[in-house]
Amino acid sequence: MKEFALKYGCNPNQKPSRIYMQDGSELPVQVLNGRPGYINFLDALNGWQLVRELKEATGLPAAASFKHVSPAGAAVGLPLTEVEKKIYWVDDMGELTPLASAYARARGADRMSSFGDFISLSDVCDAAAARLVKREVSDGIIAPGYEPEALEILKSKKKGNYNVIQIDPAYRPDPVEHKQVFGVTFEQGRNELKIDRDLLNNVVTKNKDIPDSGKIDLIISLITLKYTQSNSVCYAKGGQAIGIGAGQQSRIHCTRLAGQKADNWYLRQNPKVLALPFLDKVGRADRDNAIDLYIGAEYRDLLADGSWQRVFKEKPEVFTEEEKRAWLDQNQDVALGSDAFFPFGDNIERARKSGVKYIAQPGGSIRDDQVIETCDKYGIAMCFTGIRLFHH
Repeated sequence: MKEFALKYGCNPNQKPSRIYMQDGSELPVQVLNGRPGYINFLDALNGWQLVRELKEATGLPAAASFKHVSPAGAAVGLPLTEVEKKIYWVDDMGELTPLASAYARARGADRMSSFGDFISLSDVCDAAAARLVKREVSDGIIAPGYEPEALEILKSKKKGNYNVIQIDPAYRPDPVEHKQVFGVTFEQGRNELKIDRDLLNNVVTKNKDIPDSGKIDLIISLITLKYTQSNSVCYAKGGQAIGIGAGQQSRIHCTRLAGQKADNWYLRQNPKVLALPFLDKVGRADRDNAIDLYIGAEYRDLLADGSWQRVFKEKPEVFTEEEKRAWLDQNQDVALGSDAFFPFGDNIERARKSGVKYIAQPGGSIRDDQVIETCDKYGIAMCFTGIRLFHH
């Protein structure tokens, strides 16, 4: 296939639209089912790069959940705890393969943002991963291949219209890339930076101890940031991103946004949340929405107007701010990556409220000393990578 006609571009009025190779060669992708659109392919190709690099860096199967050209979640295939199975709604699926576990983590980090995602898998999609994908609201998937049973499962999704893309894992693009904006062509060298443990050697804080688990999480956060619209920061723990703040003009707003998502991920594990008495008819997406309200300030409004009766069998107890803070204080050993330097220590102050213990950032601010001093105040280990990871 040398070109693929798209229904339209970013918006329905942007026609014609297609993908093709400028040199006239074959596309490195095949559409096995459905008709992916312009944004679908942007998500698919960015997501594929992310999971391929995660696999290369960790040796583990990887998955990403993309929305609007930024990851909502990214993870490697580590086994799930019983609590994680519950908060990701996979506790009824039996034992998951590593690839299915990777997607459960990627999807589960921020289920509100992952609703209607485009999925990227580093490995050949197996039946277990396909069964998990089938039950979620998703626009499509890209992988280097599909087991026959997995492909049949995916083809049956969305009344046979689910987008399934296969990419050639051996494909490597030219080292120079181009894009057009307002008729002007931009050219740059591709960002081929390899992210591995060597980037984490320059620890500039008094605490120099970053265990191997922390290094893996920092690598996951940095590779995730490499394909996240800037400005961006990423909190990671246990082999997955748990909070991604993308596309904010201010770094402290990135840190706050991603920190709130990381907090929500941890609050979902509280016994009060796990025990919410949902009506049997309430589906996973509506449960996600209700949980988001329950752990937020809006829940008092639900109690006041009786809206809780639409989703719960009985009125749940209020999850107080004091209870939330006490629970969040138990979250520890979180890793945080930033795509550019932290200009002020306020980012560290916010990060430590979400359990951050390890940080990787480029360094280079005129206030680096202030940022290091703030880390030292809380015993946080921080390394300077010397590398910026802006993505636009």
